[in-house]
Amino acid sequence: MRTTNIRLNVLAKDVENAKQINTLAQGRVLIGVMVKGFATVEAAVRAVQQYQQAGIPVSVGLGAGDPAQWKKVAQVAIQKEPDHVNQVFPAAGYTLGALQAIGNSHTLVNALITPSNQAGKVQVTTGPESEKVAEVLSCEAAAAMLAEIGVHSVKFYPVNGMEKLDEIKAMARAAVRFGIPVFEPTGGIDATSIRPIVEVCLEAGVQQVIPHIYTSIVDKTTGLTRLEQVEELLAAVDK
Repeated sequence: MRTTNIRLNVLAKDVENAKQINTLAQGRVLIGVMVKGFATVEAAVRAVQQYQQAGIPVSVGLGAGDPAQWKKVAQVAIQKEPDHVNQVFPAAGYTLGALQAIGNSHTLVNALITPSNQAGKVQVTTGPESEKVAEVLSCEAAAAMLAEIGVHSVKFYPVNGMEKLDEIKAMARAAVRFGIPVFEPTGGIDATSIRPIVEVCLEAGVQQVIPHIYTSIVDKTTGLTRLEQVEELLAAVDK
C-alpha cells in the first residue's frame, strides 16, 4: 500500500498532545480544530495560531459536521490559511474562492457529501438549510459540480466503519473520473476498518486518502488523543 498517500485527520487536546502525535506520525497527520468549540471566530483563530506557531498542520473543521458552523469555518480559514479545511458541500466553493481571493493556493478544501444507502447515489444537501431537503443524485453529478468549481476533496460522512464500502467505492470512482484527487472517509473508522476503507479508495484511483478518526481515540478521562492508537492506525495501513 502507498502509505505516503495516506494522512490521518485526528484531534488533540492541546499543542503538546498535537506535537506528540505529529512526531509519532512523522508528519502524516492533520490536527483538527473544530470551530464549534469556540464562542467566537477570534477565539478559534487564536487556537489555530497556537498550533501553527508550533509547526502543527491544522485542519479547520465544523464540529460534528454541524452545518451551522460553515461561515465560521470560512472566516477562520481566511484569517489563518490552514493546511486543510472541512466544509459543507454548498459552501465549499465559497470558501475556496475566498481563499483564492487572498492569494492562497495551498489550503486543501473539502466538501461534505453524505451517503444515501444506495451505491452510486449521494446527498449533497449538507448545508444548514439544504440538509432539510433529503434528495439524492448520482455520484457523478456530485463530483462534476465540485470539479467545476475546483474543490480538491470529497469528505464522505458518515461511513460507519466498513458498512458502506460499496458507496465509498462508487463515490471515490466518480471523484477520480472528474479529477478530484483527495478522498476523506469519516465516521466509525478504527484500526480494524481503516485498511479495507483505504484500499477501496486507492483501488478506485484516489491520489490521497485522509481518514478522519476523532473521538474514538480520545481518552475520555484526560481528553488526550491516545498515541498508542494513532500508532495502531498507522501500523494497520503500513503492514
